[in-house]
Amino acid sequence: MTYPEILQKRIDETGSALCVGIDPRLDLHDSTADLADFCERVIVETSRYAAAFKPNIAYFEALGVPGYELIESLIAKMKATGVPVILDAKRGDIGTTQEHYAKAYFDLWDVDAVTLSPYMGYDSVEPFLQHPEKGVYLLGVTSNAGAADLELHELSDGRRVFELVGDLAKRASDTPAGEGSIGLVLGLTNVSEDILARMPDVPLLIPGLGAQGGDLETLRGAKRKAPSVINVSRGILYADAHLTFAEKAKDYANRIAEIS
Repeated sequence: MTYPEILQKRIDETGSALCVGIDPRLDLHDSTADLADFCERVIVETSRYAAAFKPNIAYFEALGVPGYELIESLIAKMKATGVPVILDAKRGDIGTTQEHYAKAYFDLWDVDAVTLSPYMGYDSVEPFLQHPEKGVYLLGVTSNAGAADLELHELSDGRRVFELVGDLAKRASDTPAGEGSIGLVLGLTNVSEDILARMPDVPLLIPGLGAQGGDLETLRGAKRKAPSVINVSRGILYADAHLTFAEKAKDYANRIAEIS
């Protein structure tokens, strides 16, 4: 199976396009053990409503070696639930370095997809495409205000920089990862009809719902065929403490389903 097929199968099984972001606030936890217990509870409680999990590696790297041990353990627990895992790493480097990142993430940790920065060109993405059944998400239009500095910048021919990134997605069909294995990140806070029209029909990873204030209505009627998932992190992990993680995940999954 290709990565889009794996993701679509999970969406069909759950009826959910919710991606649960695992971005723990280190300042809110007393110890690594407490943090581990918290993340494990999130995984267990939300798995039935999750089309994907998205752990952000930065929050674990900040803990040093114990953080790497923890994320490796958590990824194994995520995989055990049957939920695809998207590692949010945003790596971008020369090909030989990327080969080692790909080996770590795909061979060692066995995540299903990874986020990458595409701004060193296609040859910096290609090492990840040598892994069958795996996927990558390139930074297209992100959810931060700084997207205007580069990603949304208009070129002399009227196109935007993110459209050049979209062009890279068309080049994966003859690689082991296969057609559709390159998706794009599209921040919900920057979604518009024009931006959606300029993006190829590839898998989208859509952050920005919840604490960042993105509006689901901007996605209504998009009529895209490739599977997309909408990420919620803080809105599940730390908002509405009177609700369980499962209750919050179910609510977001239902809200997302209403606009599809």
